[in-house]
Amino acid sequence: MKIAVIGYSGSGKSTLSRRLGRRFKLPVLFLDQVHWLPGWKEQEPREEAFQVEAFMDDHDSWVIDGNYSRLSFQRRMEEADHIIFMNFNRFACFMRILRRYVRASGRSRPSMTRDCPEKLDREFIRWILHDGRTRAHKKNYANVKKCYGSKVIVIKNQKQLSDFMKGQGIK
Repeated sequence: MKIAVIGYSGSGKSTLSRRLGRRFKLPVLFLDQVHWLPGWKEQEPREEAFQVEAFMDDHDSWVIDGNYSRLSFQRRMEEADHIIFMNFNRFACFMRILRRYVRASGRSRPSMTRDCPEKLDREFIRWILHDGRTRAHKKNYANVKKCYGSKVIVIKNQKQLSDFMKGQGIK
């Protein structure tokens, strides 16, 4: 089984990916760990693409968490048996990010590169509330639903996520 988890920052992609990995005994790749180097430095694009390709080549089954269009996005969508689109509204995402920041305060979360402590700065808040939800981003998600509709699962809120995790999702 191959599962791609995409969606807005703060929607719960990493938590869901980790749970799906445990539930189905699948290896999980967190794209934040591939993209970011310690100290919040961005990885060399060629190197991060190589790491994603190698992960997909080395595993018959997987969960891959994240968007990053330059990281084999098309291949991930094509190969995935299920694409889970976390489509929470911007305010729900902001509140989840705020809770995550308070809980992690100064530590790197498990789905992030080591030595990238959780942060909440003006730039990230703007990304959550505005820049990560541009027309282009919305169009990309709409294209995923259009091209891969039969295998796309859209989760819009906590109730849908809870129901999904109770077993009403992937079998």
